[in-house]
Amino acid sequence: MAEAAAAAPKGPGFKVRGDIIFAIGIVSILIVLVLPMPPVLLDVCLALSLSFSVLILMTALFIEKPLDLSAFPTILLVSTMIRLALNLASTRLILAHGHEGKAAAGHVIEAFGSFVMQDNFVIGIIVFAILTIVNFVVITKGAGRIAEVAARFSLDAMPGKQMAIDADLSAGIIDEKEAKFKRSQLEQESTFFGSMDGAAKFVRGDAIAGLLIVFINVVAGIVIGMVQKDLSFDDASHFYTHLTIGDGLVTQIPALIVSIASGMLVSKGGIQGSTDKALFNQLSKYPQALIMSSVLMIMLALIPGIPGFPFMFMGGIIGFFGYQTMKNRKNLELVKIETDKQAAAKVPVAEEPISKALAIDNIRVELGYGLLPLVNNPDKGRLTEQIKGLRRQLAEDMGFILPSVRIQDNLQLPANTYVVRIKEIDAGKGDIRPDMLLCMNPSGDRIELPGENTREPTFGLPAMWINPEYREEAHFKGYTVVDPATVVTTHITEIIKDNMPDLLSYAETQKLLDELPKSHQKLVADVIPSKITVTGLQRVLQNLVSERVSIRDLPTILEGVAESTGFTSNITMITEHVRARLARQICDQHSNNAGILPLVTLSGEWEQSFAEALVGPGEEKQLAMPPTRLQQFIQSVRAIYEDMAMKGESPVLLTSPGIRPYVRSIIERFRPQTIVMSQNEIHPRAKIRTFAQIT
Repeated sequence: MAEAAAAAPKGPGFKVRGDIIFAIGIVSILIVLVLPMPPVLLDVCLALSLSFSVLILMTALFIEKPLDLSAFPTILLVSTMIRLALNLASTRLILAHGHEGKAAAGHVIEAFGSFVMQDNFVIGIIVFAILTIVNFVVITKGAGRIAEVAARFSLDAMPGKQMAIDADLSAGIIDEKEAKFKRSQLEQESTFFGSMDGAAKFVRGDAIAGLLIVFINVVAGIVIGMVQKDLSFDDASHFYTHLTIGDGLVTQIPALIVSIASGMLVSKGGIQGSTDKALFNQLSKYPQALIMSSVLMIMLALIPGIPGFPFMFMGGIIGFFGYQTMKNRKNLELVKIETDKQAAAKVPVAEEPISKALAIDNIRVELGYGLLPLVNNPDKGRLTEQIKGLRRQLAEDMGFILPSVRIQDNLQLPANTYVVRIKEIDAGKGDIRPDMLLCMNPSGDRIELPGENTREPTFGLPAMWINPEYREEAHFKGYTVVDPATVVTTHITEIIKDNMPDLLSYAETQKLLDELPKSHQKLVADVIPSKITVTGLQRVLQNLVSERVSIRDLPTILEGVAESTGFTSNITMITEHVRARLARQICDQHSNNAGILPLVTLSGEWEQSFAEALVGPGEEKQLAMPPTRLQQFIQSVRAIYEDMAMKGESPVLLTSPGIRPYVRSIIERFRPQTIVMSQNEIHPRAKIRTFAQIT
């Protein structure tokens, strides 16, 4: 009974020290190896060995994870020692008293031999051999391989897992106590799988020992029976083979049970929960597999020559479970949907913060419902893609990063109308046909195609909406044909260029400075804020973009600002100096295809009139020209430029540096597209040609 004490767990009310009991149990096993054991005590110990094996198997089935039974290698060693000690005790009884009959080694061995062999020792030998082969070749070998691989992978992964724990601790995800616990778990896991790799050899050796003991008992028993006990060969082989096979079975069956438990434990590394829950949950996860298996079994039952009842019976059972599983899954989905609805209904609708209502969209395009295909249908131009291209083009042409453009529908607008808003204020609108093309005649003559006459929304030029089938004919006649998305994008482009000063905010200015290359950051540090503030630079940049001067060459602009702040703090004068530094860029921007800068100059009389009309102290001068004189100037400019437009020219108006800002302030009110340059902005290498003079 010492083995029972060794296997008994220590409970809360256990008064005796467990280590003493365990030590007594191990000593008892060693005593059995030396001293003989009576048959009655051997029966009790064999029953204990079988019960202990079943307990190990049941525990392996119900544990949640392998570390819950981290003592398994020790348990495996103890159970192997018990079986080997009992093997030796039973061998001693069989060889010493086997001639006395089948009960010479106890009633347990007799019962196993009689029940399994059915008084035919050939059947007993075959059954014992099969059990041993299954244990040795299949279960023990597979469990040993799994334990070996698990141990290797566990040891290889340990450094990475330790680093992950340290990283979680450093990030504050876990505290020191939890990190210590995880390190302990990691250490136990690696130790467990390493021990299991070695413990698997116990089971393998036990199976080999069982084979050798059976062989020795049979041969030695027959020899002893015939030589010492004067038995015939038939009687000796019958008695000793019966007892030996019974002993082998009563020992090998617990060994097989423990091997199965070992295999389940090491193969449980990636399974969460008890074995039954994990297996049933995963097998029932796909009811289609159960139903298809049921159909296959029923089809086999219908094949002639195959007994139909067993396959039909199993097919019906599997099909029933598949149907029930599918039904339960549908019910769970319905319950989940209902639960989600109830949870959503209970969650209070978050009130939108008032600050969100104060947010302003810098640029917003509102579309009537008939124009939504321009956004959703790639065949109609894909307005969003064209706006992305517009942002890139503006960045390249003007050095200005356009804020995000918000596109939304507006059911209050007519179906084919769009509105462009700058900071919530209407900046332009148009009416287009999403399923047609806009056709324009560059010469301004009448368009000789069937369609709907209209005005191009960006510049107000005469145009016509035509069906797509007339595209080729329009191109053949030299007309310009554009799709609706391009019409909207062109309109947005012009509106943005007209309102660029309003879009160039303080934040955008700071962003331009921050995104300058590292090589220019020293220049930024020298200029801002010692020579000019970010707000002052913003005003200079706004003055430039208001006349569509690119600010892409920001380093040159900063250099011009640094130079001009040495003799003036007036933003207008600083802007004029910067324009002079950008002379090459401005001349190139307004030159025609032949590389010539076309000019219209002011007469000396007008130059003098503007100079004399400037009043005010120092740099704070203002233009005070009589209204009648201003009207004469406006009429002269309009007449000259209309004549130039008829000739296909778009010349620049050239003035002296001192009056350029004031002339521009008048021109932009009635002809904003006209460029006004000063003589300081004419680059020495620019090719110029004077077409007319304002007189």
